[in-house]
Amino acid sequence: MVMHWLAELDGRRIRVEVPASSANLGAGYDCLGVALSMTNRIDLEVRGWSRGEIELTVDGEGQGELGEDRDNRFVRGVESVLRAARGGIPEGVGWRIEMRNEIPLARGLGSSAAATVGGLVAGNALLGEPLTTLDLLRLATDIEGHADNAAAALLGGFVVVAATGEGVEALRFDVPRDLRAVLFIPELRLQTTGMRGVLPEKVPLADAVANLGRVALGVAGIATGRTDLLRALTVDRIHEPYRAAAFPQLPRLIEAARSAGALGACLSGAGSTVLAFADSISAMTRIEGAFAAAAADTDLPGRVTVVSPRNAGAQVVKPR
Repeated sequence: MVMHWLAELDGRRIRVEVPASSANLGAGYDCLGVALSMTNRIDLEVRGWSRGEIELTVDGEGQGELGEDRDNRFVRGVESVLRAARGGIPEGVGWRIEMRNEIPLARGLGSSAAATVGGLVAGNALLGEPLTTLDLLRLATDIEGHADNAAAALLGGFVVVAATGEGVEALRFDVPRDLRAVLFIPELRLQTTGMRGVLPEKVPLADAVANLGRVALGVAGIATGRTDLLRALTVDRIHEPYRAAAFPQLPRLIEAARSAGALGACLSGAGSTVLAFADSISAMTRIEGAFAAAAADTDLPGRVTVVSPRNAGAQVVKPR
């Protein structure tokens, strides 16, 4: 039976497009995220009789760095779907993968989650989509370890995620149309494991309560178009103050964006990208200038870019 469906898939190609994402959004540590219109586009070709070889070419971010093996997050995503839906990986199956990546590595923009989700969506499409979106989210969480970036990459829009007794649940809704994200992307790379390592095991009760209130306000605000409440949401007391010890330029960058009129500003994921929300061209322009000045003052090389939140998640696209 395995050989039968492998023979049917041999030579088939799938192309997927996956968005970047920003997690936490300040106070929403490990439970909030938003998809961004910066994407990776990945082509997958099944090679049924290749002695298990993986051929990977990368254009853009990660070129010369990403592993050409089964530890590659995209490959893990594809093969996780095969195991879940078909019970295993056929002996000898290999993959030819072409990536065109816009999402920078180790900058807090969900590059790992995008690769994982891209592989899951591609694998599911190859098999005729036997798995549900919730199935894919749970597989992504198993691979990634936490669901905030994965949910945003998979579902698009603004997402709220939480672990439950039955696994992981996520809700998503569209981001207000005029909202933009101004990103300062440093050349500095910060690994998620290291940035989690600086966090304390316990935080003061007052800080936890403050964050809960800000998350409640922020989620309700985005859901109802009250983007002014992003200022409350993006003020954090349980992870950014501690991560600033490993990223000392962070407070200066955030304050510069807020002073320039940002609706809210925060560390994107574990960093090093800093995100500021805006809803007017004039505010975007001021924030871009403020980021550039703060980076120069703190000797932090990097670039500023403006992107839209993306309401579409990962999807199969037709080759042009």
